[in-house]
Amino acid sequence: MKAIRLKTEYLTNPIGIDYTRPRLSWVCEGGKKQTAYRVIAKDDDGNAIWDSGKTASSKMHLIPWGGKALKSRQRVIWSVELWDENGNKGEASDEATFELGLIDESDWKASWITGNYSVKRKMRYPVDCFRTSFTVGADKEVIKARAYMSACGLYEGKLNGKKIGSFCLAPGHTDYRKRVQYQTVDITDQVKEGNNDLFFMLADGWYRGSVGAWGIKNFYGNETKLLVQIEVYFSDGSKKVICSGENFEWTNDGPIRFADNKDGEIYDASKEDFRKAVWGKTKITKHNVIPTASDNFALTEHERFTNPKLIITPSGKKVFDFGQNIAGYIEFKVNAKSGQRIFMRFGEKLDENGEFTQTNIQCVKKDFVTPLQQIEYFCKDKDNYYKTRFAIFGFQYVLVESDVEIRPQDITAIAVYSDFETTFSFDSSNELLNKFVENTLWSLKNNSADLPTDCPTRERHGWSGDAQIFVNTASYMVNYAPFADKYENDLCDLQRKNGAFTQIAPEGGTDFYMKSMDGSVGWADAGIMIPYRLWKKYGDISFIEKYYDNMQKYARFAIGRLGKRSALMSENVKISKENRRYLYNVGQHYGEWAEPEDVHKMSFKDFSKSKPEEATAYTSYVLGLMSEIAVALGKDQDAKEYQEYSEGCKRAYQELVENEDFSLDTNRQARLVRPLYFDLLNDTQKEYARKRLIKALDEYGWRVGTGFLSTPLILYVLQQIDVSYAYKLLENEELPGWLYMPKIGATTIWEDWNGPTSDNGLGGGIASLNHYSKGAVCEWIFSEMCGIKVDGENHFSIAPKPGGHFTRASFSYDSIYGTVSCTWSLQEDGKYKYDIVVPPNTTADIRIDRGY
Repeated sequence: MKAIRLKTEYLTNPIGIDYTRPRLSWVCEGGKKQTAYRVIAKDDDGNAIWDSGKTASSKMHLIPWGGKALKSRQRVIWSVELWDENGNKGEASDEATFELGLIDESDWKASWITGNYSVKRKMRYPVDCFRTSFTVGADKEVIKARAYMSACGLYEGKLNGKKIGSFCLAPGHTDYRKRVQYQTVDITDQVKEGNNDLFFMLADGWYRGSVGAWGIKNFYGNETKLLVQIEVYFSDGSKKVICSGENFEWTNDGPIRFADNKDGEIYDASKEDFRKAVWGKTKITKHNVIPTASDNFALTEHERFTNPKLIITPSGKKVFDFGQNIAGYIEFKVNAKSGQRIFMRFGEKLDENGEFTQTNIQCVKKDFVTPLQQIEYFCKDKDNYYKTRFAIFGFQYVLVESDVEIRPQDITAIAVYSDFETTFSFDSSNELLNKFVENTLWSLKNNSADLPTDCPTRERHGWSGDAQIFVNTASYMVNYAPFADKYENDLCDLQRKNGAFTQIAPEGGTDFYMKSMDGSVGWADAGIMIPYRLWKKYGDISFIEKYYDNMQKYARFAIGRLGKRSALMSENVKISKENRRYLYNVGQHYGEWAEPEDVHKMSFKDFSKSKPEEATAYTSYVLGLMSEIAVALGKDQDAKEYQEYSEGCKRAYQELVENEDFSLDTNRQARLVRPLYFDLLNDTQKEYARKRLIKALDEYGWRVGTGFLSTPLILYVLQQIDVSYAYKLLENEELPGWLYMPKIGATTIWEDWNGPTSDNGLGGGIASLNHYSKGAVCEWIFSEMCGIKVDGENHFSIAPKPGGHFTRASFSYDSIYGTVSCTWSLQEDGKYKYDIVVPPNTTADIRIDRGY
């Protein structure tokens, strides 16, 4: 038996983390049961730091660090020995590593620096460039070198002409007023004997550039700034520290004349020779937030799309089609003459006339359009090479207007997203479903730019509602825990004094009038639902331990709204005095966002009144989760209180739906799915709601009629009635429906069911075509159709549910306990054959309801 896939706090060989007592994990290869383990940790010199000794245990996930608390810069090399069910010692694991970053404020010796100019808020500026140099004597042997870097803005560094690190758009997106991330890079191999040239570029990024649907500028500040600390260690025990400060030179006379993470870049290749630039002194500045490690995945380049299809539109425009809707940027190579111009615009679709368009991603006012998603490039003589540095776009199509010929072989599209690994594979006898699952993965990747965004084009907001409905699906598809944990930090950074979680985090780009929607149920509830779901999926109680105070504040906020009255309340509610104290009938809420237009067409009136149905339902549900969380943490009195309010909301809900305006006699599927999934109804109501849901589906031609909140839930509810109903809805290829999207050629998931032809009804143009929310149904495909659930430590529940017209389905999941898989196929005799694999050192409860 051998330990493989060694991870530190869910990360593989991380560098620059801030855990002084990190937890270690692995999975087993070979053997049946791990009966003991031994963790051996040492430093770079081979000295023992911690040896757990032979420890009788089957535990392999989140083993607590047993040595002394670690310190800044410490690098640890660790390995694992295992003993199997027969007491035999197996082969030692390969070595893994982790390294701490700068833990203490005093570790930072560098100063924040900025461009030496006075900023005018309405002006946009070229990218700032900084440089310095340092020498390494011939008598010095470099044994280790590290770069610690951060910015308010976006930065890219080079040492001796080679990029520092493989990441993009660093340091990532946070509320820079409260938390700024830094990156750590091993640059040992880049440091050379003699003179070493250090060079940095600094762009506006999320800090000063366009954020939000309307491209608000200067949201976090108007002075971008850079922080750099280089540490070089020598074999004689000495070290050299190079810090950003007065020794850095500055210019904004470089080739990137404009850089905005949404609008794009203007690049003048004639300015690439920095020897011709005018250099001056840098300016020292301050930032009152000490940088911290992200402990997350960096944004990196991934899939590359070459040789796009060339389209000449009816109007004669030249458009490249890369065949896949991505978030990322392009690179190209051309031979040109000085001053020739290349202009590119990036979009998701062609319009009904076959012309390139950006109308579905742009917000438009009289003299203002955003985002522009464009590149303007001015050539130098002969060979030109360009790759975007400080912008990403959502696109499949690139419109090119150029003085120089650009051929398909000259241009490449590059996908850019957070560097988590894919942890699943799926295949079935329905190619449209296979494509839908693939499209969902693409929309997940395209909306993972250091936080879960709603789309990679117009808004790029970290909407909390989108994140909470998708976290379970995402955690099947990728190693999602560090990414989701970072986002929970974002939510807590912004939590209001009254306890409300916000609808969006980080806040950048939110319009002033949106603040009234903070605390919106289904959205703000993410502050509780995300840690809860991470705890359940990853068996990691720390997710509810470290956020409990924040979750409790939100629970108090919700409880404090129960029974209250306000001008926004829905007035057509008749309910007993006893239950009124548990009714949530105040505040503004998004409710069931984006139902099909013929089911419920949204308007701004939807947000002018409270939504007691959605609000009371979600409050009952999340307070029930809080009760379960409190029990797990030994907070029994809290648990009792939360359960009391959860049950009270449930009783109020049962009385509420007897009112005509909130009646269960409705064709709005969401109004029936929600109470059935949350188990809010009494027996009589439940029986009625189930029958009424089937009737509603019959009358809607078995098409999907739910919006954001209930789409992930509807197949679970139908399965409880009869699994054949779930398959009937899943397999429908008509609009609106999941399979309609791939049927007409979509490569990602749409925000609105009507996709390319829909208007969101709120004055924001046509909805995004790259939006993962409706892909949350994949959770049902994985957990029920293929039947795989993590169900406790080293344990799975496997209960596949074949059905519909499917003859085969196969799902494999690289869980925290190893790779588990389930395949079922329909045989000629009408029975089902199952192939189920559970990993070593785990057990599973397997339930087969049909066939063999």
